[in-house]
Formats: sequence, C-alpha cells, structure tokens
Amino acid sequence: MTLFEAIVFGIIQGLTEFLPVSSTAHIVITQFVFGYTFPGLSFEIFLHLASVLAVIIYFWKDLWNVIRGFFLYIVKQQAEDRAQFYFGIYILIATFITGILGMLMTGLIADSMKTPPMIAGALFVTGFALIFIERFHKYGTRTVASMNAKDAVIVGLGQTLAVIPGISRSGATLVTSLLAGLDRETAVRYSFLLAIPVILGSTVLAINDFSMGIVDHIGGINLIVSFIVTFIFSVIGIIWLISFLKKSRLIYFALYCFIVGTLVFIFIDPSTIMDVE
Repeated sequence: MTLFEAIVFGIIQGLTEFLPVSSTAHIVITQFVFGYTFPGLSFEIFLHLASVLAVIIYFWKDLWNVIRGFFLYIVKQQAEDRAQFYFGIYILIATFITGILGMLMTGLIADSMKTPPMIAGALFVTGFALIFIERFHKYGTRTVASMNAKDAVIVGLGQTLAVIPGISRSGATLVTSLLAGLDRETAVRYSFLLAIPVILGSTVLAINDFSMGIVDHIGGINLIVSFIVTFIFSVIGIIWLISFLKKSRLIYFALYCFIVGTLVFIFIDPSTIMDVE
C-alpha cells in the first residue's frame, strides 16, 4: 500500500463511519477502485479503532454522564440518576441484540454481499429508508427520559442490518430511533453512543483476524498515517453531521446513496470481485 492509498482509506473511513451512507460500502468500493485486497480484517479493525477513539473523545461528557448515572443509581437509587441508568440499559440492550444477531448474519452473509450489485442495492435501500423517515413519518418528541426497552429492541434490530455492506449503521439507528418516536437530538445522541460498544465489540470478536503481519503488508508509517487521518476525519464527520442535522434534512444523504449506488452498478464490473476480508 502506498502512502497516498493509506491517506485515502483513512479519509474514507473517517468521513463515512458516522454519516448515514455506510462506511463498509465505501471501504469496499475504494478497494474495488484501487484493485487492492486487504490481508484479513486487520487493517479495517485498525481504522475502526481510530473512529471509535474519535467518538469517545468527542462525546466523553455524555459517556461519562451515562456511566456515572448508571452506577450511582445502582448504589443510591436517586431519581436524578434514573434517566441515565435506563439510557445505559437501553444502550446495552441494543448492543446485545446487534451482537447476537450480527454474528449469526455475518456467518450467513460472509463475503457474498461484498459485490458491486449487492452494495449498490443496499445503498438504494439505505436511501429509501432515509427518504421514508424524512418525508412520510412525523418526527417524535420523546427524549431520553421517556425511552423504553421497546425503543432499544427496535434500534438494535435495525442496527443489525448494518452487517450488510451498503446498509449504514448510523443511518439504521437514526431511522429506527426516529421511527420509534424519539426526537432528532435524542436519536442522534443514541446513535453515536451506540457506536462505541458496537465497534469495540466487533473489534474484540474479530481479534483472531488481527495479525502483526499487517505491518509488513501495509507499512508502519502508512499504518500510523492512516490511523491519524481516520481519527481526524472521524471528528470532522461527527461535528459536521451534528451541525448538518440541526439545519438540514436526511434526504440529501439519500440522494448521495442513490448517486453512489448508481455509479457502482454502472462502472464497477462484478467480474472484479475479490476477497476483501
């Protein structure tokens, strides 16, 4: 891998991880474009760790409040900590559902979904889901204080679909949160905080695929640069998405998914399918 390719992969991973456009699809598409094959999942795991570090640092206050409120409520049972305690429970419920079903689906799907036609189709599904929630569903008004276990189950099921390349994790969690009746601010916060245990959990489960041979294949300097670039652009993506959603609409992401899906379907030859694990 060249330094330029390492930078490009870092930018793609960082910008798309938290936008509702599927980072997995974009990484696979970038591999198709470069004609590059990763040896195992080591490099992808490495980049995901940079993204999760970005969200932990950016949302450290929210994360700390949830953790602090969770344990304080267990110890003191004070009403002021109740909302954070249950919010933590709902994060765990959604993560558990995603983890269990995700492992089952990953075993069934494997690399059969990492093909240009399937990725293009999944991007269209993401786009239609974003349009539906934007144009045909009234936004809810419920906040963290009025969330319940049903919300967590719905979001966990939706998030599970993100094992399919082209189905955005952030898009799935946003759509299902809004579909459950949460307000936009709560849905966005829930989506970002859910990314932490999901990404860390998937990293732990894939740890057997991590190999120190990645240094020989990618290059030590390239690894460091790609990690830093991913972290920086993940922060940029988080800040931009939060700002964007305060004044604009999800439909623009839907249009983007349609455009990318169409380009993939037209210009990427299915015969170029490679082992992208």
